[in-house]
Amino acid sequence: MVNQSNMSTLPQKTLLTFSITTAALLWTQSGGVFIPNLSEGCYRCLCHVSTLCQLSNECKGGYCGPFNISRVYWVDAGKVTLPDDDPDRNNAWRDCARDYYCAKKIIEGYLQRFAKDCNGDGVTDCYDYMMINGNGGYGCTSPLNRSENGRRWLRRYEECRSSLIRT
Repeated sequence: MVNQSNMSTLPQKTLLTFSITTAALLWTQSGGVFIPNLSEGCYRCLCHVSTLCQLSNECKGGYCGPFNISRVYWVDAGKVTLPDDDPDRNNAWRDCARDYYCAKKIIEGYLQRFAKDCNGDGVTDCYDYMMINGNGGYGCTSPLNRSENGRRWLRRYEECRSSLIRT
């Protein structure tokens, strides 16, 4: 005679084991940070909003790289650097901010600290991340349409979202 209670829990145990293993793999591959709805498409839109994603964007007025990152933003993000660089080196933040992949890590660190639902729609998503980058981590709930720069960011964000939908 087969024990029915053990048979009903076997698929559940297998699913649970699979889920935990999958989550661990995803966690490891992402560098140990999970930020909801921060996809490659979102990174592309944040980059497009900031500088039209000009990868050669140098430093102007204290902002550097394709995401227009400031030193204060970099510090708030945890002083991310290029491999084997020293965060105490004077230009470490500039070098990282000008490198697309290192700059993504800065964005990730900043959003890990400040991510929240800025527009009050009940979801923390790329639109909120754009508001955080536009208004700063502490002021992300301020509507972007109140300034010329904010309206430009909104236009660029919609351009990017539309292009991602078409592809």
